[in-house]
Amino acid sequence: MILAEKLKSRNLIVASGSPRRQQFIKDLGLDFEVRLKPVQETYPDTLEAVEIAEHLAKLKAAVFLDELRPKDILITGDTVVYHENKVLDKPKTEKEAFAMLESLSGNSHEVISSTCLTSTQKYVLVYDVTKVYFKKLKAEEINYYIKNFKPFDKAGAYGIQEWIGKIGIEKIEGSFYNVMGMPVNKVYQALKVF
Repeated sequence: MILAEKLKSRNLIVASGSPRRQQFIKDLGLDFEVRLKPVQETYPDTLEAVEIAEHLAKLKAAVFLDELRPKDILITGDTVVYHENKVLDKPKTEKEAFAMLESLSGNSHEVISSTCLTSTQKYVLVYDVTKVYFKKLKAEEINYYIKNFKPFDKAGAYGIQEWIGKIGIEKIEGSFYNVMGMPVNKVYQALKVF
């Protein structure tokens, strides 16, 4: 692989427990290690949309800065679902998941994924915005999805690649992979020139 050859002298660290983000990096033909640290995902109220995703991606990188070595490239990321000028976080309960999906039903929203590439010398932020359009969902469809797919680890209470995406999403404007959690094409380009 072209990128693997270019980065062979570097040590890639993926600081994400998301199996989807890990798979994306693997799909680029790259070897990496996974390092996880808990981070309180908070942001100032003054931030909006893209600023929130970028802030959270940088925040996740900040907890690793003291331990990075010169050969390391740390990859952190965050995805936010932005609907009606607010972020829909990961739901904690079935009731929260239902309310989120009901609000997305018959509407469009933005999915913003930001990735931060960090070394001892610099950091580079890339992001993408995808507009997602849901059909009008029936209550029984929402309940079926929540009961069977338990979307509590997903911003906005859904995964585009899951059942609800297949039956409920009418169209998207932008990158499919961005909705899954990473602007892969932009991360690839950024790693090429890192």
